[in-house]
Amino acid sequence: MESVIAVPPRHRPARLGLGAVRVRWWIFLYMFLFPLLCYVQRNSLTIATDQVKAQLHVSQLQVFLLTSAFMVMYTALQLPGGVLGQRWGARRTFVLIGALGCLAMMATSLAPFALTGTAVIMAMALAQAVLGVSQAPVFPVQTGVFESWFPSARWGFVNGLATSANNIGSALAAPLIVALSASYGWQKALLWTALPLAVLTACWAWYGRDTPQQHPSVSARELAELDGGGHEPPAPTTLRRCLELMRERSLLMLAVSYMLSCVAFYQLLAAPFLYLTQHRHLSQMDGGWLAMLPPVGAAVGASLGGVLADRSAARFGLRWGYRLVPLAALPAVAALLLCGAYASSVPIAVGCFVLAYGCQQLTEAPVAAATMQIARADSMSGFGVINTGGNLAGVLLYPLLGYLSGRGEWNLAFEIAAGCCLAAAALWLMVRADRSFAPAPLAPLAPQTT
Repeated sequence: MESVIAVPPRHRPARLGLGAVRVRWWIFLYMFLFPLLCYVQRNSLTIATDQVKAQLHVSQLQVFLLTSAFMVMYTALQLPGGVLGQRWGARRTFVLIGALGCLAMMATSLAPFALTGTAVIMAMALAQAVLGVSQAPVFPVQTGVFESWFPSARWGFVNGLATSANNIGSALAAPLIVALSASYGWQKALLWTALPLAVLTACWAWYGRDTPQQHPSVSARELAELDGGGHEPPAPTTLRRCLELMRERSLLMLAVSYMLSCVAFYQLLAAPFLYLTQHRHLSQMDGGWLAMLPPVGAAVGASLGGVLADRSAARFGLRWGYRLVPLAALPAVAALLLCGAYASSVPIAVGCFVLAYGCQQLTEAPVAAATMQIARADSMSGFGVINTGGNLAGVLLYPLLGYLSGRGEWNLAFEIAAGCCLAAAALWLMVRADRSFAPAPLAPLAPQTT
């Protein structure tokens, strides 16, 4: 692989059969792997809840509050993360993401070796907050990378396929952390998650570029495929421009809708393992393997959602094309959540959660593609606005879920998520992806008099 990447396409050896692979797909591979590893890291502490409770003598609510420290910083820095990406470029931003993520996971796992009592909880909360800081720019900057590197007709597809990486990371997290914890303890299990991220970050620092025009291996033919030879360069990220972007009506409606749909997302992200082990009384190992299934369904749904979004937009136009998938999928999520919560058997409950997660992830590509159509050159900042809304759901849900699950009231948690999905579907009727963001022109400077 190194020989393919390191030399320009015209010098690549034909015998490898990889000369036809566009550079943008190597860039996509990095955009796939970064979120995958980030989701392994962000889910690790929740998966290790029972071991953390036993060792540190804390309640389940307190463990969820540690995760909330991640969510607060992660949510608060979505828009600043997008702005940082537009100013610094994707190459430097993802190096920062990787370096901080490694340090945060090392601090989380090593804190109990050095501290005790309240001090260890505070140190772990701080480490999780740093993890939130490190991951905040991931999806806003990823969206900007896709806007620059891929034709607009493929935006739904690449966003859907990339979203499947989140779910693969979630699927791997439960059995991986359970197995590593059984062999080495939860602290070393969390510590191991930093190693692959460090390797990926070093490779990206060597190979990654901000735009196709900057990459030495991108051919003139590949540039010509990008909607006429390349996209508009990132806009200057002034405070005025950001404020105008935040007031864009369709973007705001999309952010609120995404926030409500992400209540179900975070429920299905965090709950299955604990729900199966605590409420359905399965063993840790059985719960870990079954908890893999909903994220696998979500990965399939995310990829399929990208294909459906592009085809629907091509057939029905941007306004209705991006609406149709969420209008059908989100009510289905609500029904499936309720069916799973009240199912009489574990297989039926898990099956409902797999389908519910898959349907919820069908909407990820329409959300991202609609954001890119509205924000265009401001896609990083625009998706920062959207993801701020989406992650507010996690900020609010994690302490609520910790409280309700600690009291055994799992069904109420699923009922809340179902109601939010219905409201999220209705708000899509107010989203106009066919209208791009147009900032007000700067006022001309007054002529100077002498």
